[in-house]
Amino acid sequence: MSNCVFCKIVAWETPSQRVYEDDEFIAFLDINPVNFGHTLVIPREHYANFQVTPEQTLAGMMKIAKKIAPAMTTAMNAPAFNVTFNSGQEAGQAVDHVHLHIIPRYADDGHKSWIGRHRYAEGEMGATASKIQELMSL
Repeated sequence: MSNCVFCKIVAWETPSQRVYEDDEFIAFLDINPVNFGHTLVIPREHYANFQVTPEQTLAGMMKIAKKIAPAMTTAMNAPAFNVTFNSGQEAGQAVDHVHLHIIPRYADDGHKSWIGRHRYAEGEMGATASKIQELMSL
């Protein structure tokens, strides 16, 4: 896509600090990191979000994350890390090109991935699970 910043990174039209690349994927440092070392993994092919990305591509992204995460945490002296996809603007997806975040984490670094704020009322959990199960194609 001509106006996609990640597609421009793939095409070397926009600079990036790459930490990994192969024929299908690129991993590079996030320019607005949660913590230094925060790395993004993207497929070279453009897919707008998690939902439309082929399963094989998502699996390949996770395989690369598994390779990068231990090196990143050691390099950054981080005791922990998050691996996450944000899918949709409301979930924090800022670029419409599927990408996986690998974020080094430290005690009290101020980043909160989520804080559960809701409790199910009696019977709501089962009803919610049923709705999801009904809509899944198994």
